[in-house]
Amino acid sequence: MSENTNEPTETSASSSVTASAPAERRTALPVWLIATIAGFFGLFYAYAVWNAVAFLVSQATGPLGLNGGGWALLLTAIAFPVVVFALAFAIGWKRRAGAFALIMLSGLGIVAVFWMNVIAYAAVYGASLLGG
Repeated sequence: MSENTNEPTETSASSSVTASAPAERRTALPVWLIATIAGFFGLFYAYAVWNAVAFLVSQATGPLGLNGGGWALLLTAIAFPVVVFALAFAIGWKRRAGAFALIMLSGLGIVAVFWMNVIAYAAVYGASLLGG
């Protein structure tokens, strides 16, 4: 009954050492893995840009051409996937591979929604974009 409780036991000493030790830092992703994930999703982003360029060319070479609003809308549709890809890459490249892929996929979803908005606007209000 005369046990000394002030003396640290082995378990409490080891827990205090691990609590004060710096947390292990995970290593960065290898460059080849970052390039593979970014390249895979980059193909889909490039496809969105290519569709926007094709739509711009088809509308601009039509019999009426495009007015200023049409040029602004369709040039934005070309630039938007590039900006979203760059932003998604900047946000995700330092994260784990799964998180990086999900961030790139989320950006691709945003690009798809924007492209559908452009197509819907051109279908409903297409006449307001023509005639330069």
